[in-house]
Amino acid sequence: MTERAPDETAGPVGPPSASAVDDLRHAPTHSLLAVLRIQDFRKLWIGLGLSSLGDWMGLLALTAMANASADSYAGKNYAIATVLFLRVLPALIMGPIAGYVADRLDRRLTLIWGDFLRGALFLTIPLVGSLWWIFVVTVLVEAISLVWGPAKDATVPNLVPRHRLEAANQISLATTYGSALPAAAIFSALTLVDKLYRHIFDWFGGSGPVDLALYFNAFSFVVSGLVIMSLKHIPRGPADHEPETSPLKVIVEGWTYVGRTPVVRGLVVGIIGAFAAGGVVIGLARTFVTDLRGGDAGYGLLFGTVFLGLGLGMWRGPRLLQGLSRRRLFGISLTLTGLLLFPIALVQQLPVVVGLTLVLGFFAGVGWITGNTLLGLEVPDEVRGRTFAFVGSMIRLALALVLAVAPLLAGLIGRHTFGPLDEDGNPFVVYNGAAFTFLLAALVMTAVGVASYRQMDDRVGVPLVTDLRHAFTGSAGVYAATGCFVALEGGEGAGKSTQARLLEEWLTEQGYDVLLTHEPGDTEVGQKLRRIVLDPATGDISHRTEALLYAADKAEHVDRVVAPALARGSVVVTDRYVDSTLAYQGAGRDLDRELEKVARWATADLRPHLTVLLDLPPEQGLQRFEERDRIEGESADFHERVREGFLRLATAAPEHYLVVDARQPVERIAAEIRARVEPLLEQARRHGAPPPEPETDPTPTLVDEPRERSQR
Repeated sequence: MTERAPDETAGPVGPPSASAVDDLRHAPTHSLLAVLRIQDFRKLWIGLGLSSLGDWMGLLALTAMANASADSYAGKNYAIATVLFLRVLPALIMGPIAGYVADRLDRRLTLIWGDFLRGALFLTIPLVGSLWWIFVVTVLVEAISLVWGPAKDATVPNLVPRHRLEAANQISLATTYGSALPAAAIFSALTLVDKLYRHIFDWFGGSGPVDLALYFNAFSFVVSGLVIMSLKHIPRGPADHEPETSPLKVIVEGWTYVGRTPVVRGLVVGIIGAFAAGGVVIGLARTFVTDLRGGDAGYGLLFGTVFLGLGLGMWRGPRLLQGLSRRRLFGISLTLTGLLLFPIALVQQLPVVVGLTLVLGFFAGVGWITGNTLLGLEVPDEVRGRTFAFVGSMIRLALALVLAVAPLLAGLIGRHTFGPLDEDGNPFVVYNGAAFTFLLAALVMTAVGVASYRQMDDRVGVPLVTDLRHAFTGSAGVYAATGCFVALEGGEGAGKSTQARLLEEWLTEQGYDVLLTHEPGDTEVGQKLRRIVLDPATGDISHRTEALLYAADKAEHVDRVVAPALARGSVVVTDRYVDSTLAYQGAGRDLDRELEKVARWATADLRPHLTVLLDLPPEQGLQRFEERDRIEGESADFHERVREGFLRLATAAPEHYLVVDARQPVERIAAEIRARVEPLLEQARRHGAPPPEPETDPTPTLVDEPRERSQR
């Protein structure tokens, strides 16, 4: 079955205006507004926002009810811990197979009835009014959410174009966690109103504002289900066309892949460690605020603040630091989150704690969105689902253990005083068990962050201070202000020359001024250098000599060919660029530390607006050649290192890369490239050729070229 890419202008109501179509097609790839203008995704987003709002309202109401059910300090900790533990208990039983179950059900019906059932269950809590029923509902709601979540995640790629998927995921995550802010504001407002007007909620009976929050929670789920019900374009899922697979096999394959892949293993350890430390904060937040004399209103304020920071971090953090390696950013954000827990635990002033919590949430958000992005980029599609299932189940296991142990530890530590008594007989400093437990979480989180950074650092030898300066000053590369620069990269036989030619033909048909070029050898000097570096008769030469020859070709190529074309507003499509040097001579020849500075200097640090990486296993690509040049004749290990080098570069700056599986049909690869390039062409339209006429047939005639002679 051929998958049809979602049309960002389509919707169930009817086609939008011509101006709306043009705005969407030429909006930047990272534009959040462009994603929200896709009608089907917008409806799902509204449903997700309402569901998330209801979920956070329910958590606040249930923990408040649990806190009120006990009298002693330890008893309050244990009651809250029970509710929080029961929220993760279903995941320990069915978490690893939740994604498998979601794939066997109709996704649209799963989303609709998942919301309706959760709303009905929350509605029963104030009606029954007993603690044991709170525990039962908590377990049932979480069991439904375990299936609802994977169904939602699997639906999003079917509602948006591929090049807008990252922005769509960013909106989904920010909504999921950011909705905690309005939930906390509503809950705090209800408790404050109840304090000012004691009898205003008496007609609800029971807990007054808490019961009202639960009713609001139930209502939000029902409305979410009604919104999603209006969606008609959600596919049923893989159950219709995939054979039955053993759930045990799915789980084992996911675990095995994580265990044998170092980078993924480092990511998983970092994410699980972060959630374990975060579980300590979640489990003890209510009692910690009580220790600071904050009450329910202070609890709601602190709860909302941490998720405000989380949403800001997921929304703005990666873009503010887009020049920084994603692997480095992940480790740094985890480390800073751990370090911020120290002053939060030690400072006994609620206003200061709230301010620090906002910053902590920001770095936690950066780490969460970066970790998810890296997992999506590093894990192959065929094992991605089971890997995420493994990560999800391990996260919930860590949370369950922490939520059970942290309140117990806080209760055992108890209350401690330090320093002399003042005139009123009060001790100079008082630290309770929650603060001490926060300090332990800070130690664990900091250690996990440092370990993740050291294991995943992909820029060894480049000072972190230099990277940070580039990220904050925007000096991490130069991007042409006119024209559009696209580079095609990949290993031997990946199809770069074929796809470069097809892209050039399509752009020319659209009316753009296009320059198709290649490296090495597209200048008079470059032709001489090409003969030296590729001719087998050259024999063995120094690795540094080879790298400098390639750098000389790039310097001439940029100065004589690429830069002048971009200056006049042309679209430049190059078959190979700097990434080939960093992959072949950097990773292949093991010249990582010195080489990048030379290559960037040779090109005046000019970066492509988009680099298309055609990823192909080396053994398949090399089969396409009968005769091999000097580089093609290198060992299989060399070409494997080259492939890993390309993928590492794409992971470090995914907003400027499109990674395409080169094993796909030529036509499908060409369509993916066109979809990603099209939004980048606005500069070429403004400064180069006149706006293109509407296309009648967007697919150019394709020539089957199974064998490609590399332009490298």
